[in-house]
Amino acid sequence: MERQHFTPFSITVQGRLVTFDRPAVMGILNYTPDSFYDGGRHNDPETLVNHARKLVDEGADIVDIGVVSSRPGAQLLPPEVEAQRLAGAVKLVREALPEAILSVDTCYSLPAREAIEAGADIVNDISGGQFDEAMFQTVADLQVPYILMHNRALPSEMQQHTGYDDIVDDLTKYFSEKLNTLYRLGVKDIWIDPGFGFAKTVEENYELLHRLDELTSLFREPLLTALSRKSMIYKKLGITPDEALTGTIVLDAIALEKGSSLLRVHDPRPALETIKLLSI
Repeated sequence: MERQHFTPFSITVQGRLVTFDRPAVMGILNYTPDSFYDGGRHNDPETLVNHARKLVDEGADIVDIGVVSSRPGAQLLPPEVEAQRLAGAVKLVREALPEAILSVDTCYSLPAREAIEAGADIVNDISGGQFDEAMFQTVADLQVPYILMHNRALPSEMQQHTGYDDIVDDLTKYFSEKLNTLYRLGVKDIWIDPGFGFAKTVEENYELLHRLDELTSLFREPLLTALSRKSMIYKKLGITPDEALTGTIVLDAIALEKGSSLLRVHDPRPALETIKLLSI
């Protein structure tokens, strides 16, 4: 497997330029009762803040806060409800970790705006702007970094929208069109996410993983991979999400070798160790 060269990248957060000279680690902080792996574990203010601290202590460069499960079959919250819950979570974490880089996992413009106003730095959108036509303009108005993910449908319907003539060609067209729109609107810092597990079968996920270097060679934007404990691991191995850490480490290593610049994970320390060992 040929190793892709890592290119340092920068984003502007809280008025300062932050440069990553190695692949970054994004720690997942779910403030939901029904996430596929850790739903309900951090569902009160004290455990939310404690887990945010734990993620940073274990090496997370970014903490990604979500209050709605996007697992296959899940129902999204109304934007007004999500906005109140997300902004509240951001305020708690920002007060506890004033220097941390905070991302918010939302596909609606209202929660995105209110979360940024509450102290978040980055918008991580699993819909790529498809679920809310105001999202791209909102991100441009807020002038914050944006994570553009590939997806085809709502979580409740997305596994009915699998099937690709050529999965890399499809993602290339998708990202090219949306990046053009975002840059025209004035969004400056954009990362792309191929959306493992979203509108893709297990087999399609693995084809995409093994061809990830085709995407990283085509786009100058840093590429984020979110493989942590997903069904493409535990279904393939016949295990549970709780048992899928080893599989996560293996697939993260493949993604890094294929050019991934960011790893979104539940377990930052193993991810950081993987990055360090692969750089030797």
